[in-house]
Amino acid sequence: MHVGPALIVAALAISFAAIFFREAMPTHPLVIAGGRLVIAALALSPFVLRAARARRLTRPVILTALLCGLAYAVHFGTWVASLELTSVAASVTLVTATPLLLGLVALATGRDRPDRRHWIAIGLAIWGVALIGGADFGSDALTGDALALAGAAAMVVYLLAVRRLGDGVDPWAFVGLAALVGGAALLTTALLAGVPIRFASTESLGWVALSALVPHLVGHTLLTWSLRHARPTVVGLATVGEPVGATLLGWVWLGEVPTAVVLLGCSIVVGAVTLTVWRPEKPLS
Repeated sequence: MHVGPALIVAALAISFAAIFFREAMPTHPLVIAGGRLVIAALALSPFVLRAARARRLTRPVILTALLCGLAYAVHFGTWVASLELTSVAASVTLVTATPLLLGLVALATGRDRPDRRHWIAIGLAIWGVALIGGADFGSDALTGDALALAGAAAMVVYLLAVRRLGDGVDPWAFVGLAALVGGAALLTTALLAGVPIRFASTESLGWVALSALVPHLVGHTLLTWSLRHARPTVVGLATVGEPVGATLLGWVWLGEVPTAVVLLGCSIVVGAVTLTVWRPEKPLS
């Protein structure tokens, strides 16, 4: 699979995450996020075992997976909590501020700097997501906004850490190992906080399982694979398609009707993502 189609499929898959999380409530956010990661880890365990037998789980891979697992825990823990405090549009908008943060890191370090086309795409993406979530940014939802932004910062850590591993990483095994670490961290945090590890209903568990199978196994595995062939900023830009998908799904699924301004923002974001994935980038050195 080429990088462009892989990123498009990944963006579509992760767009379902906010909807599945909302449907899984009122289960506690730590249990939802931890459950998603544990279920994903169980589904990917055969790939982890195969990589271990083939001795592909080297020390750098394991250490990076530990770091990325903790990044997963922060990303999903803060983001799911934000969905209880603000709208789907605002939450997903802020949690996908990743490309802007990645661009700033690239400027500071001089590594994997975006080219002019990608800077244009970043500018369009910022404009579009600001239109999508701007109407929801306010003092009443300030805590939810801050939590979602913390989730974006954690995803920056994940993408940069995976990029440093280079082409040798097995995406299925790596995501499985990182998900296990993240799930264990979240559920341990829940226990320490006195939160019972249980789901509100069988239906809630089913929605959490769907969030593991679609957004995580499909979406996050493709994002991890794409980092072998594209800069982190490019991969991060593809994720800004998530607010578009989540907003439209929130309209159809949850009855959160978007305004004309939000729909305009969605159109601009689609243009930014198209500009990013339309033409393959030059091979990475």
